[in-house]
Amino acid sequence: MEYVYLGILIFIFCLAIFDLIIGVSNDAVNFLNSAVGAKTASFKVILLLAAIGVFFGAATSNGMMDVARHGIFQPQYFTFVEIMCILMAVMVTDVILLDTFNSLGMPTSTTVSLVFELLGGTVALAMLKSIATEGELTFAQMINTDKVFTVVLGIFLSIAIAFFFGMLIQWLTRVLFTFNYKKNLKWFAGLFGGIATTAIIYFMLFKGLKDSSFMTPENKAWISEHTSELLAYVFVGSALLMQVLHWCKVNILKVIVLMGTFALAMAFAGNDLVNFIGIPLTSLATYQDYMANGQAVGMDAFTLESLNEPANTPIVFLLAAGAIMVFALVTSKKARNVINTSINLSKQDDGDEMFGTSRVARRLVLTFNSIANWFIKITPEPVALWIDKRFNKDEMIMEKGAAFDQLRAAINLVVAALLVALGTSLKLPLSTTFVTFMVAMGTSLADRAWNRESAVYRVTGVVSVIGGWFITAGAAFIICFVVALLMHWGGIFAMVVLSIVAILILINSNRRYNKKAKEEKKDDKIFSEIVTTDDKERAWALLKGHVEGNIFTELEFVEGAYTDFLEGFINEDRRTLTKLYRTIRNEKEFFKTKRRKEITGLKKVDTVVAVQAGTWFHIATNNTSQLIYSLRRVLEPCKDHIDNNFNPLPQDCIEEIRPLAAKLTDLIEKEMNLVKTSVDLSAHLKEISAYKKEVSAAMERHINRMRSEQDSSNLNIYIIYQSILQETWQMADTLKHLARAVDKLKSL
Repeated sequence: MEYVYLGILIFIFCLAIFDLIIGVSNDAVNFLNSAVGAKTASFKVILLLAAIGVFFGAATSNGMMDVARHGIFQPQYFTFVEIMCILMAVMVTDVILLDTFNSLGMPTSTTVSLVFELLGGTVALAMLKSIATEGELTFAQMINTDKVFTVVLGIFLSIAIAFFFGMLIQWLTRVLFTFNYKKNLKWFAGLFGGIATTAIIYFMLFKGLKDSSFMTPENKAWISEHTSELLAYVFVGSALLMQVLHWCKVNILKVIVLMGTFALAMAFAGNDLVNFIGIPLTSLATYQDYMANGQAVGMDAFTLESLNEPANTPIVFLLAAGAIMVFALVTSKKARNVINTSINLSKQDDGDEMFGTSRVARRLVLTFNSIANWFIKITPEPVALWIDKRFNKDEMIMEKGAAFDQLRAAINLVVAALLVALGTSLKLPLSTTFVTFMVAMGTSLADRAWNRESAVYRVTGVVSVIGGWFITAGAAFIICFVVALLMHWGGIFAMVVLSIVAILILINSNRRYNKKAKEEKKDDKIFSEIVTTDDKERAWALLKGHVEGNIFTELEFVEGAYTDFLEGFINEDRRTLTKLYRTIRNEKEFFKTKRRKEITGLKKVDTVVAVQAGTWFHIATNNTSQLIYSLRRVLEPCKDHIDNNFNPLPQDCIEEIRPLAAKLTDLIEKEMNLVKTSVDLSAHLKEISAYKKEVSAAMERHINRMRSEQDSSNLNIYIIYQSILQETWQMADTLKHLARAVDKLKSL
């Protein structure tokens, strides 16, 4: 049996490698979003600097794994088998949970996931032990609730404090420097650079290096005693250095951003390493203790008091973890996906919005608009006019393709570093993920990046991300609770099966993600060129091609979906109709996103062309979306009819609708040819008119059929069939309007 658990131990380490890769992909947003969003340097240079910081932070980490060893459960009350069960359940849950969030591009907290997974697994086994001992062992004895409370407190503190101070400091900084920061920075380069550098060094000392392996108690005590003098020296030295660099025409903001990126990367690796390798190292310590001291007692009785002692992690594990983290950072596509979420929500200009709208976001926007209007009313007019001049975006200095300027990127990093360092020194559990994300959101709001055109989308995104953090805690607890119970009851067999399931989920997730990323890559590249080009003719040519391509894609989708729907309904195929219902719903949202992109693109073309094209663009996209809505309208009652197991479609109706469906798909094919090449528009419209008459004749025949039908049990299916004919006619009529609009667009 010991060899079986040795195999489980090896598997836990294998999962830890996946966890490291997935975790770094998720947490990359913590230290990369500011530098990448401001185009401070090339992406390769930023990655290289961050990779060095990550490796250095991991290699110098003290390896303290107290959270995993005894932060949640009290190991003296659990046996070897029970602890291995908890740790295995945590690893399986953590890999699946983090990969899911990465695939969605949603940043989440690895600390929260680890703590609540440990809590879920521990509660599951503690419940069983309490029942087995008839209450002799209580939850208070077996579970350390203090750690859970501090993490929950940290969530609320991180969100509120980071957003407020990010907004406040960015607003004050922008009022001082304006968007033309180079003009005003020459008077304050040394002061600003000194403050920023001191904040980052303070962060590195108190968050990044205070618990490093080379920091002896004497070193930490000396730093603690001489903090004020050290910071004073750093401020004076860095202020002088930054002023000299500014005189030498060096962009000190880039220096600050790159320095802050390195500091955050190092602190992330040094402090969050426990979230990734704490569980496997605790598993190793558990197995080693049992093999050395517990075989005589038996694995079902041997308890792990040794886990109450501090860990002493071998340097080889830290170096290996650092190497894997660097590899993940450099190669992970999902890391860039998570970074893009943060950058998209904080970008200065309008563009492709990743999120839609929600009722909560609309209500929040209306509320804060009312508050802002109240402040405007009570502010003296001269003061309001002066402040508006300080926020003149026409003077903005921003790298080509950047989401925001270097000044905001520097403030993001400095404020995040200061808040995390301050929270650490005050023993407040501020989450690095929450702080960095919410600071970025606060600074973007202060910079008036959330205007009336984009605010509701941005707020929806922020609310979605914050909700995801809370979902992380709940999902981590519930999933690990269930997995731990299954592993405990099912033993080795359940552990093996659930591990295989986790691997299959990971493989399938990556396959689907890669397929989706490949489909979106081309579209994103074209749209990025539309919004960044200064050539209005080029922008219109690209936009017209973008619109035509999207209409062609949707026609192709409608053609296939209509055929699948009709055959699924005729054959009473519930699975096909259910799958198609979800597909149509997703396609509707996807098309809305593409349409928002194209409306943004219209702002980039010549005004005269935009006015001429606007009408036909809206007619074309409205009719394209109408085709999708027609499909959904006809599918819903048909799906309900099949779900209720009502009468099937009569044979005479089947023989009537199939030729009509074939002709409709043929019309859609010709419409696709019109979009991509050209067809005789007049002949095409005549063919559609003739088809509409044919469908109308079928509808009239069906009405007569219903009147002559004696069997009332067929009433439901006849009404459904009438709906199919009506929506088929409506789709043909929609194709007619779409054809005219596409022809007009192509002629512009």
